[in-house]
Order: sequence, then structure tokens, then C-alpha cells
Amino acid sequence: MDLTYTDAQEAFRDDLRTFLDQRLPKRLSDKVRLGQHLTKEDYESWHAALQERNWLAGHWPEAHGGSGWDAVERHIFEEETTRAHAPRIIPFGIAMLGPVLMKFGSDEQKAHWLPRILDGTDWWCQGYSEPGAGSDLASLKTTAERDGDHYVVNGQKTWTTLAQYADHIFCLVRTRKEGKPQEGISFLLIDMDDPGIEVRPIVLIDGGAEVNEVFFKDVRVPAGNLVGEENQGWTIAKYLLTHERTNIAGVGFANQALANLRRIAGLEMQHGRPLIEDPLFAAEIAKLEIALMAMATTNLRVVSAAAEGSAPGVESSMLKVKGTVIRQEINDLTRLACGPYAMPFVSEALEAGSNVEPVGPDYAMPATADYFNNRKLSIYGGSNEVQKSIIAKTMLGA
Repeated sequence: MDLTYTDAQEAFRDDLRTFLDQRLPKRLSDKVRLGQHLTKEDYESWHAALQERNWLAGHWPEAHGGSGWDAVERHIFEEETTRAHAPRIIPFGIAMLGPVLMKFGSDEQKAHWLPRILDGTDWWCQGYSEPGAGSDLASLKTTAERDGDHYVVNGQKTWTTLAQYADHIFCLVRTRKEGKPQEGISFLLIDMDDPGIEVRPIVLIDGGAEVNEVFFKDVRVPAGNLVGEENQGWTIAKYLLTHERTNIAGVGFANQALANLRRIAGLEMQHGRPLIEDPLFAAEIAKLEIALMAMATTNLRVVSAAAEGSAPGVESSMLKVKGTVIRQEINDLTRLACGPYAMPFVSEALEAGSNVEPVGPDYAMPATADYFNNRKLSIYGGSNEVQKSIIAKTMLGA
């Protein structure tokens, strides 16, 4: 997407590129480029490098230790880091819990938790979905019963991303069973090292195990870890999900994936000519590029409004639907561009240091892995079907 940048914004881009050249290890960018699974240490080292420049929480206000970036600076950061194949910033503490604490947390909670998110002391995961409560989140059954100065938590969460790395989890729990389901939910911060918590991995179609089941049995949580008021959790959840859905749009990741698709289409041959010269294939790429440019413009408008204090509304659902569909279409076209090399998928080859050799060129294995893994994009954060219903109800009154 082409934008007109001010001299200050261009200077920021140059500074960022210099930083990426100097501080992003080739070992790490190669792992990202080749689609290899990153370790907790990989993420932590990159987070620490960003925090040294005060760039880990660019969207946070300066008063809370962030950079206070505007929408264009955030766009530049995402564009340049994805182009350089930098690891993504794990969103659970930075992009989700941080904004929630700033809006709903007590002064004591902000003073305690926000610095620990920034310096890497705490690694957070998200405890929302349950076996019977995915897109219908209000049906959640994990309970938190008050017992003196503690809540006693029992239940199960599922599809908990990177819970195997986390030492804390923010959870939606049921604190009241009477009345509307939405009115009996609270937002609770839980230490993953507390007795009674068990984490079990879920192996995905691409062979990875980045998501987990988390079980709670009589887990005692200090009452001071309640964010906001008891039974206010649904309001907090909606606020968090609007930020999550905007982030899921993934403009920078889509731009990088589209550039990779162009590269592959320029290398793969069809009838003696590069695939990208095929008119039908080139037309498919052009359609994706146009859709991505339109979505990027909308994303900038939404992020700008959020920076001025407005919580994203139905626009976040629009971005979630369009962004995930575009990324899946890019993944699908990339897989097709790889031709027969996309077929012999061996997930073990994605483990760094593995002796398993990938079949075909180095871009084929990541293309297939992305295709498999990103099928989830249109499901998590509220399935696209549910988001379309939200859009219809909010904007059309349907």
C-alpha cells in the first residue's frame, strides 16, 4: 500500500530499518522465513530487543511505558518488521491485557502488571474459549466461587495459544449463574503455577502444538486479581475482542505473504515461462492486491480512531472477516503456485535443528504449513460467520 509520509515518518522508517539490520539475528529471521517453529527463548529475546528501544508496546500511551505511536507509525512498524521476517509480537500481554488494564484495572493492578508485561517478567495467555463456548462465549461454564479473600476456580479452557510457555492466564469465569449468561461473567488474572492447573497440548493439522487445553481444579486465586467489578467481565471481554479482531486483520503479514507469493510465482515455471506471466494467475494476484489495499486503508482509519480514544466497533468485525479471508486466499494461491512441491508435507522439517530434509525448494514447506495453520484464522477471535451476524445486526438491524 502506497502512502505519502512526512519527513518524520520517513526518518522513523529509516531508524527502524537500521535497527532491524543490526538487532534482528539472521538465525531468527531465517527461522521465520522458513516457517520453522519458534521457541519461547526466540520470542523473549526479540521482545527484549524491542523493549530496549521502547518499541515493544508502540500503541501504549507514554504514561504507561509505551511509545504513543500514531496509526501511521504503527503501520510502518508492522510493514517493516514483517518484511524483515521478524517474529511477531505475542499479543496476549501487549495487545490484549495491557489495554484492558489501562481501561478497567485499578491503580494497583496497573502499577504491578503493566511493567511486568513490558520487561518480560510475565508471559500471558488467554483463557476464553471452552469446549462448549467458542463463538458463543456467553455459554462458558468455568466457575469462580468467592471464598473469603480468594476465588476458587473450576473448569476447562481450550484452544489456549502458547499456554505451554505462559506463567499467567487472563480468564473469563462465571461468578453468577442467575439471570442472563452475559451478566454473570468476571475477568480474572490467574497464576499458571498455582496448584490445580494442568496444561495438555493439542496437535494441529500442520503438526505443531501451539494450542492447548487448560484444566482448573479448585484453583485458589486472590480476589485482588479480579479486573473491574464482579460480573463486569462481559463488558471487558467485548472491549478486548474488538482489539483482538483488529489485530487479526494482519495487514503487515498479508503484505509480506503477498510479496512472497509474487516471488514464488516468478520462480515457478509453467509452459516454459514464469507463472506470474500467466494472465489468469496474474489476475488472481491483482484481485488480492486490490482487496488488501482497501482493507489496509480501513485498518488505518480504525487504528486512528482507537488512538484518539474510541474503541473499535463493528469495524473490527469487518476487518476480522476481510483480513482473514484475504490471508487464507493468499495462502491458497501460494500453495497452488508451489505445484507438486506443496504435496509431500513433513512437519518434522519445521523443527529447527531437525535432520529431516524438506522436499523441494525452501519456500514449499512454509507455504503448505501456512495454508494448514491459517485455516484457523477465520475461526478464532469469533468465527467469521458470527462476525457477519454482528455486522448485519449492528449496521443493518437484521
